[in-house]
Amino acid sequence: MKNKKKRTRLFTALPAILLMALLFPIGVSAEGASYTTEEEGIKITLETDKEEYRAGEEIHYTITVENNKVNWDIGATTVTYNNSDGLLPAQEDSMPNELPQILSGESTSISGTLVGDPALFTGSGGSLPIVILIGAGICVGICLIVVVLRLVKKKKKGNIKSAAALFLAIAILGQASYVEAAPAQTVTLRPYLRITYAEEEVMLRAVIEFPVTQQLLVIAPEDRMTYQRITCHDPSIFKDPKDGTYYIFGTHMTGGYTNDLYNWTSIDADFRASFTEEVRSQIRAWNKDDRVGNWFDYLWAPDIIYNPHMEKYCMYLSANGDDWKSNIVLLIADAVDGPYSYGGTIVYGGFSAEDYGETDAPMVLGEEEIPERYVTNGIANRKWGDMWPNCIDPCVFFDEEGNLWMSYGSWSGGIFMLELDEETGLRDYTVTYETDLHSDAYFGKKIAGGAYVSGEASYIQHIGDYYYLFISYGNLEAAGGYNVRIFRSERPDGDYVDLLGNTAYYDSYVFNYNQSVGVRLMGGYKWRNFNNGQVAQGHNSAFVDDDGRAYIVFHTRTDNGTEGHSVKVHQLFVSKEGWLLAAPYQTTGEVLKEDGYSVSDVAGDYEVIMHEMDINYGSLETKKPKLITLTEDGKITGDYEGSWSLEAGTPYIVLNLNGKDYSGVTLSMQVEYTTIETMVFTAVGMSDQVTLWGSKVF
Repeated sequence: MKNKKKRTRLFTALPAILLMALLFPIGVSAEGASYTTEEEGIKITLETDKEEYRAGEEIHYTITVENNKVNWDIGATTVTYNNSDGLLPAQEDSMPNELPQILSGESTSISGTLVGDPALFTGSGGSLPIVILIGAGICVGICLIVVVLRLVKKKKKGNIKSAAALFLAIAILGQASYVEAAPAQTVTLRPYLRITYAEEEVMLRAVIEFPVTQQLLVIAPEDRMTYQRITCHDPSIFKDPKDGTYYIFGTHMTGGYTNDLYNWTSIDADFRASFTEEVRSQIRAWNKDDRVGNWFDYLWAPDIIYNPHMEKYCMYLSANGDDWKSNIVLLIADAVDGPYSYGGTIVYGGFSAEDYGETDAPMVLGEEEIPERYVTNGIANRKWGDMWPNCIDPCVFFDEEGNLWMSYGSWSGGIFMLELDEETGLRDYTVTYETDLHSDAYFGKKIAGGAYVSGEASYIQHIGDYYYLFISYGNLEAAGGYNVRIFRSERPDGDYVDLLGNTAYYDSYVFNYNQSVGVRLMGGYKWRNFNNGQVAQGHNSAFVDDDGRAYIVFHTRTDNGTEGHSVKVHQLFVSKEGWLLAAPYQTTGEVLKEDGYSVSDVAGDYEVIMHEMDINYGSLETKKPKLITLTEDGKITGDYEGSWSLEAGTPYIVLNLNGKDYSGVTLSMQVEYTTIETMVFTAVGMSDQVTLWGSKVF
């Protein structure tokens, strides 16, 4: 009987023992918590000294940043905390938020101390956490049930009433137990960590924007090279057949000359001074732009050829005016640098019923009254650009059969082409054109653009087996997204298509600055030895020299926030598939080795620039080099992975980067601004026509 009473007492005491265990836990975890995240070579580790904390305890944390981004430095920055509510600095300055500069390969740490707000985290010594309340309720319930059963077993009326009251108390306690407790280019990382505080899960979180700057490549003084540059907007290249001198001429009657394509001498002042007042007035006869200051301010993008039939230098010049009232004139000279005389107008734009008779349109069309289509889409209702071109930006060239052509036009109606008379240099009035969606009896055949889609500065050059059409998309300002696109055709007047088969036409409006239509030779970029990145490259010309080498000439701006620009010349190459590729650096006389290089010559470490279509030109973004290794067994490792191969006996290379094939050429050339020679490659993506440059690390 005595043992039975002991067992009963023990059974009755067991719930109380369980309750004590819940109310007074033996201890909490002393092992720290840790979380690591990494983005673009920047690694962050957020860690605490423990995983679980009682109310009132201090949380000691550390943020460690490792800069594993090769050749990139992290600038000083700040940490923005967004921890769970109620986590406060233990002292006034115990949550540091400043990170110093971190050079490539280095690391730094900051440590801080947090504590829970007593008003929110009471824990032990205050209101019981919900888990403990639930457990306590269960234990108390067990105790009450034991008591009730003993009372019922005695079958006394009073005991039964007491049992009922206890069951009601259990129900009330059960409800109460479920009441909730109170509660520079940048790389962005968001480290976070879950821990337990006062038996509640809380989060330590931060957002850190790291300004990253690629380290400049230091060039020894004896290896440095400078170039004599000039400013010439919309440069058109011309090689004088008489003495072999290269000339460029550009907007606002600027110009220069060179013998090596990288050291230029300006002729602006002398060239402008060579125009007589009579010629200036003849050029301006149609143009009605009263906004200009200097006589040359409205004269844009001249293009010069030597016409052997006329034995004259022929300059085709656009005179821009208000409301599309522009025209393209022919100027004639016995020397490339003038003086020039007026030879006539090729095409007029922006005419209305009032001045239609002042143009050559009545003669071309055989209609004395202005056709209705030029009124419906006309000047008065400001719809001229819906269909018709702005008559600017001429490009004049002889095709492979000796026929003379002129492409011209711009945004709004698009790019058109006319055949010219080789004997006079003017319009060939014997050639007629249809009037339809891509042609007009007066303006000629439309070859690209339209619908107000960006596209200007057409230039056509025959290279290898094709005629290549160059067009500049975007706005010409530094932050305007200017970039050169290329299409090709077997005929000078099209149809022109890109590598993916896209036509050069636009029959409805789209925003095309970053669109993958037309092979883009380059976007904004910055090699590590450049002080400033190159942006807004555009309004180019191109030519094939006497030795068969082809070049692109363009003006470029930089990412330093100014609108200053200068002229650059890059050699062009033709891929195995017949697409133009620009050399990674400006030309200094490099030669493509027709029988190519060996695998061991090409293999090695490379910095590569991927000219991705998606670029934030508005923020003057430039693509920076990433690192890869071409191994001799044909593998590519590093920031991109894949494979590569050479075609024996040729300069052709194929690279597979992250599953995409790029076809191009290899050559040795001089690194820009240096005398250092290194192996390079230039290629284009066969599935996305994104261009790729590589330069072997030296």
